[in-house]
Amino acid sequence: MSLGSRKHGNGEDISWVSVCPRGFWRVQQKQIHKSTSRMHQCPRLGSVCQVHVHIQTETGADHCVAPDEGGQRCAQSVDGHSEDSAFTRCLSAVLQVPLSEWTTVRMGEGQCDITEACLERMNCGDKCEIHLSPLVNSEVNAETDQPFNVTVELGTFTPGKESWELSCEEKMDWVKSLKNRGTVWFRSGDVWGAADSYSRALKLLIPLYGHVKVAKTLEQASEGLQSPSENLVPSAKEYNTIKAELHSNLSLCQLKLKQPERAKASASKATELDPGGAKAWYRLGQACLMVSELEEAKGAFKKLLEIQPDSSVAIKALKDVAIKEKETNKALAHRLSKMFS
Repeated sequence: MSLGSRKHGNGEDISWVSVCPRGFWRVQQKQIHKSTSRMHQCPRLGSVCQVHVHIQTETGADHCVAPDEGGQRCAQSVDGHSEDSAFTRCLSAVLQVPLSEWTTVRMGEGQCDITEACLERMNCGDKCEIHLSPLVNSEVNAETDQPFNVTVELGTFTPGKESWELSCEEKMDWVKSLKNRGTVWFRSGDVWGAADSYSRALKLLIPLYGHVKVAKTLEQASEGLQSPSENLVPSAKEYNTIKAELHSNLSLCQLKLKQPERAKASASKATELDPGGAKAWYRLGQACLMVSELEEAKGAFKKLLEIQPDSSVAIKALKDVAIKEKETNKALAHRLSKMFS
């Protein structure tokens, strides 16, 4: 499941979908006010951006607190960015940044998907005007979640990289950080944010497969001797383990979000990568049960019981499947009796 921004449009007419704690919101970029900056580079993965986000009033006016003269506040804010000072995500808010004040956002962390997506196309001093509206299928409140307009202003930012420019070590650092962030957000009740974080981690991890495969071949050819640079590439076991955990965690999020088909696909990938992963087998069984694929569900729960013979969870799950089978057979018998009566 891809939860990142999906952009489309021509020129300055651009719209996309971003993920928030309660689901998806459509973002329509109205216009960008270009600065006089001669910089042609935009923020990239890892860039720490000094940004000002504020909601426009009904008259179209907005209140902006300017950075210190000479950009001193910008530089200080960017240099002082740390995870400890990060803005705490709020489940009831659409924008996950402080409003009407200068703050910092690190590209790629997913703190505020809407803001990051805007910054991808901006230069220092640019202002971006956007219109936000909730998607119908999101977990929104019809009374409080109304469309509104926002202005995003970019101060300064540090250099970043395209994902393909990252070394294997840098990619793994990002993957582990995003995985941990997803777990923290899930435990706080931010399931959408957790799913987005796990998806971002998988997106960075998948391209590493080629490096892992080459490193494994070199290791076998040299009888286990590796150069220092090759040690930075994760082993095949480490790669498969963390990838399986990400797919399994994503499956749990999808189950919570009532997306059983997606959950089934994610859990299935996890069990292929790590056949001994008990949690993934349980989540696969739950997903199959939700879509009434009872034989597949039974098989998944039996596999869980093989891994954990004393698992009360697996025993209960198999009983649930048996009950569901009886209900299904009873309903089928009733329909057949009506057909031939």
